[in-house]
This record gives sequence, structure tokens and C-alpha cells, in this order.
Amino acid sequence: MKQIKILFASALILSLAMSTPIQAQNGRTTGQNQNYISTGMPILLISPDAISSSLGDAGVASRPDSYSAHWNNAKFAFIDGNLGFSTTYTPWLRHLGVGDMNLLYLGGYYRINSRSTAAASLTYFSLGEIQSTDVEGNPLGTMNPNEFAFDLTYAMKLNDELSLGATGRFIQSDLTNGQILSDGSSYVTTKPARSLAADIGLYWQHPIDNSQDLALGAFISNMGAKLSYSDDDTKKEFLPTNMRIGGRYTNRIDDANEITLLLDLNKLLVPTPPTTIGDETYSDYYPNKTAYYQTGVMRGAIQSFYDAPGGFTEELHEIQISTGIEYWYKQTLAARAGYFFEHDTKGGRQYATVGFGLRYDIMQFDLAYLVPTTSFSSNPLTNTIRISLTINLRHSKTAPIINS
Repeated sequence: MKQIKILFASALILSLAMSTPIQAQNGRTTGQNQNYISTGMPILLISPDAISSSLGDAGVASRPDSYSAHWNNAKFAFIDGNLGFSTTYTPWLRHLGVGDMNLLYLGGYYRINSRSTAAASLTYFSLGEIQSTDVEGNPLGTMNPNEFAFDLTYAMKLNDELSLGATGRFIQSDLTNGQILSDGSSYVTTKPARSLAADIGLYWQHPIDNSQDLALGAFISNMGAKLSYSDDDTKKEFLPTNMRIGGRYTNRIDDANEITLLLDLNKLLVPTPPTTIGDETYSDYYPNKTAYYQTGVMRGAIQSFYDAPGGFTEELHEIQISTGIEYWYKQTLAARAGYFFEHDTKGGRQYATVGFGLRYDIMQFDLAYLVPTTSFSSNPLTNTIRISLTINLRHSKTAPIINS
């Protein structure tokens, strides 16, 4: 199985180093053109926690917690605590027998006063140790590719029900350790790709009555400069700029039982690549691949709403749907389930999620498991258990916060 990992990682590294978008092949015939949106450092879109991971990756309006920097930074303003920490460990490609690829997340928050909160988090992705080879299979040495992102967040209440959040993020993707790679016809000197990005979020929560809450959220993440893995700046990779909107309904049935429903809609704010058939390129906005790569970040984000070669229908296919349901018993034991849907022509990721949570005093333990619902699923987290640990320190000096 180590050979599988080497082949997979080598293809990933070589493709990114040459600034060529990777398109996962699902091997399924749908009768429709498949036009995936490819970005640099897609790890920024992976759920960092076992809570939302077990809710179909829904989280823009979920309960505020120490993972809110990923889902909606504005939620931090309503978090029920003064200080908290969290960590999640996620194995990678375990269903292929790979043992040393993993995703690690560390996060924390601190309540400044009754209306504002600061937070920080680190996401680190390791591809393990890889034996690099050239296109002819000759060894080039050992690499330890990795990616990481570090961010700082500030969130504040605008009133008793609405909050705003802002995040700054430093990003580095080092997939080749500076090696010189060849595509068979030329050599390219690679380098770590670095960028700065920003997030902005809005969160609104409203108590319908003493037992019911309604919440809505909107979040745009990873707005920043493109990534370049070599000195060839003509083919920089877009960051996975992303827009997420959604809602939550919570019903505290009685003192012991509580149920929550979640729905998220998600769309990449990245231009759709033109489709090519034979020697002809089909797109009203990008006459060729070069024009696509030269599109600016802001222009690309705006055009992402109307530039799909397939028109409005294809634009709708780019929206991902996440749904989840959560049940708490005495705020101690939680059971969760969810579903994630992505259209076949945009990657075809469709999977169910399940999980549970256990809360004791200031500590909370959560577990999530992903089950693919299509036989061709290429999700690297297939049949993988994710584990999260959260510590929340609560103090009576904190101003009353709406139960969320």
C-alpha cells in the first residue's frame, strides 16, 4: 500500500508543481460534461472537527464553538465561555492502507469582554515521507511535503442577536521541498507556495421562545492572492475562496432532550474552467486556458456566479448541499447524522456521516465517521474516524449569552 501512496502523492506534487489543475476521475458515465473546479491547497476546505464532520459538513450557523474559525468566525462573539481550546486528528487515505498522512488542527479562543472574542488556529497537513522519482522512475531523494495555515480572528456583537467576524490567515504549501522536477520535456525549479488570505462572516441567532432557537449564517473564506509553486507565474493556482450560507433550528424538547437541524449551501468563488473538445475551447469568458489562469482574484470571484460554460444549469450544479441533525441528552451525550451532496459533474462527492459526542464538565469528546454512498467515491476520508477534543473554561463573570 505504500506504493499506492507514493504514486498518489507523486502525481499530486508533480501536478501542482507544474501548476496543472488536478481533476479527480470518478469513472462513472453520466452523459454530461464533467468540469471540475480545481484550486490550490484544497485542504483549507476540509472540515477540521468531528462535530460538523458528523453533520454532513454543515456548520455555518451551528452552535458557536472553538472550531468556528473554519465555519463562521462571527459565531465566536456568542460562544458560551471565556477561554477554550480544541484539537482534532484526522487520518488520511486510511482506506488505501496509507499510514503516515494526516491532518492536525489546533484552535483556541479568548473572550475579551461581553461583546468581543479573539481566536487563533493552526491547520497542518502532512503527506508523510515520500520517495520522489522523475518521469522515468529514477529516484530523486526523499521528501516530506506538508501544508499549513495559521489564522487570527476577531469577532464582535453588533447587537444582542447579530455578530460580525474577521480573520487573517497565513498559508504555506510546500509539496516538493524545492526539488527540480521534469514533465518529460523541460525542468522546473519548484518552491513553497505562500499567500495571505482573509475571511469575513455574519451570524444571527434569535430565541423564538424559551425552548426554540433560530440561527442564520453567511461566511466567505480564503480570499487572497494566488499560489505559485514555481517561477512560472503564468499559471498560478486560485485559493479555494468559498461562500457558505445556511441556518439552524434548535428545539429544547424538555430538560433532558434537545434536537437541532442544520442546512448549509456552499459554493466556490473561483471561476469555472473552460471546457475543451478537440481543438476548440467553449466559454464566453475564457477563450483558452491561459486566459483562465490570468483572471484576477476579485474578477474571478464575481464571474464565478455566471461564467460556467453550461450556463445557469451548470452554475446550480456548483452548489454543494450539507444537511445534519443532532440530538443531545442532558447536554451530556450527543448523537449526530448528516449527508453531503455534490453534483456528479462537479466531483460527485456524496456521502453520509455519523458521529457522537460526550461532554463532561469542561471537556468534550467527539467522533465522526464518513460513509460514501456512491461506489465511485474518491473521498480521502472514506471509512475514516475523526476524533476531536475540546476544553471550555466557563466563568460566572461572563455576561449572559443567548442559549444557542
